[in-house]
Amino acid sequence: MVFSSFGHPTVDFLARLARQPAVWVAVASTQGSVPREAGAWMAVFDDAVVGTIGGGHVEYQAIARARALLAAPSQAAQPLAAVRFALGPALGQCCGGVMHLRFEPVSARDGPALAKRLDSGLTPVALFGGGHVGHALVRVLAPLPFHITWIDSRDGVFPLDVPERVVCEQSEPVQAAVAGLVPDSRVLIMSFSHAEDLDLLAACLKRQREKADLPYVGLIGSQTKWATFQHRLQARDFTDAELAHVTCPIGVSGIQGKEPEVIAVAVAAQLLQTLNAP
Repeated sequence: MVFSSFGHPTVDFLARLARQPAVWVAVASTQGSVPREAGAWMAVFDDAVVGTIGGGHVEYQAIARARALLAAPSQAAQPLAAVRFALGPALGQCCGGVMHLRFEPVSARDGPALAKRLDSGLTPVALFGGGHVGHALVRVLAPLPFHITWIDSRDGVFPLDVPERVVCEQSEPVQAAVAGLVPDSRVLIMSFSHAEDLDLLAACLKRQREKADLPYVGLIGSQTKWATFQHRLQARDFTDAELAHVTCPIGVSGIQGKEPEVIAVAVAAQLLQTLNAP
């Protein structure tokens, strides 16, 4: 059995689906302690599995059920009702919770609808800055549930090949792009220039004042940089309450490394935390 664990699972799934049918297995609902949340999915082909619903024996049984559907087209004519799996001794898993899994036979003709379904659950991220950390962040964020708009004022800073769900945009002046951001965007500011960073931050705070639709605004830099920026933004009439909306330094605490890849992992973890924030 081949498990597709490299690259982007959605891309792998849709590429395979264009060539062969599959059974889409999704977590419909859960109770108690379970390995994956509702909405998690895997696609079962006759020779491969893309994605995961949590591993272990429950996944093994779900794969077997999906393969049985693939082998019996008459049974696969309609999606099955959600099937209950209790994660107890019978499955050799001690989580103790319950997962309800839905099995849906799919083929190439379902590709566009599935792509739309998968994209609808993504959170928008606006990443300002095409430097080393920006490049590392795009690589880390690409497989995660985000749609990334990557913005820089300079031309020619983006790589020729960018991951799926990454849109590159050149904007001069760079802060002009803030007005067009998708509502509910998480914003990361790490341009090549402190002056650009300040203008970007002011534009985000102005939009937040008017629309309150940027739940996370993060600025790369030290506490010293942030103290300087606070004074300059206060001079532009931003209040302490408005400045409190900015996260600087960015990234989860306790990670000391300053390599671009290390910063990228810490920032990605912080963005994931915002998905469940009240």
